[in-house]
Amino acid sequence: MAAQTSSSTMTRQWTLPPLILHPFSDASGPGRLVESSRASLMLQGLLPSGELSVEELERRLLDGRYCELRMLFYVGRDLIRWIEQCQDFVEMNPELRERGYKYQSFAALLVDATPARVVAKLKQWGVADYRAIFQRAMGLNSLLAEAPSREILSNEFVKNYYRYADNLFLCRQHSTTFEDLPLGQFDFELFASGEYARMLERQWEDQMAEGE
Repeated sequence: MAAQTSSSTMTRQWTLPPLILHPFSDASGPGRLVESSRASLMLQGLLPSGELSVEELERRLLDGRYCELRMLFYVGRDLIRWIEQCQDFVEMNPELRERGYKYQSFAALLVDATPARVVAKLKQWGVADYRAIFQRAMGLNSLLAEAPSREILSNEFVKNYYRYADNLFLCRQHSTTFEDLPLGQFDFELFASGEYARMLERQWEDQMAEGE
C-alpha cells in the first residue's frame, strides 16, 4: 500500500523515459482469439454450437486464452523494462532519489494515473481496457521469467489466467510501502517500437543534414 505523500512534495514537472511497446502477436493470434471468444459464447449457450462438441469448444477456448496469456507476458516485459528505466532515472536525480519512489510507484502510475496523452494514444490504437491489460501483463511478469510453454500450464490456470494475473499484480503492489507519484507531475510518451525507430532515424538524418 502507498505511503502518505509528504507535504513538501515538489511542484516541478518531470518527463520520464518513453514507454515503447513491441509487436507481440503472431499471424495466427487474432484468429485464435476470435475462435476462443466464439467458443466461450457457445459454451454459455449464447451462440449455437452446431456440430462442435464440448471438448472441441473447450480446446478452442483454451487455445485463445493461452494466446492472450503469451501476448500479455510480452507486453509486461516492455512495461517492466520501462519501470526499470524510470527507477534508474530517479536514482540519477538527487531531487528524486530520497522520495521513496519504487517499482510500485510507477506500476500505479501506469494503471491508476495514466497521463492523458498516453490514454488518448491507446484509444487511438483501439485499446479500451488498458488498465486491465497493463495490470495483468505486470502480474504475469512478477511470476514468470520466460513465456511458458502450453504443456507446463494446467487447464485451470490457462482458462482463468486473468484472475491469477490480477491478484499477482495486487500482491506485488501490496508487498511494500511506497510513495505515490504526485498527480500530474510526471509525464511520459507512448510509442510503438517501429514508430519510435522511425522517429530516431529522422532525428539522426536531421542532425547529419545540419552537420553538412
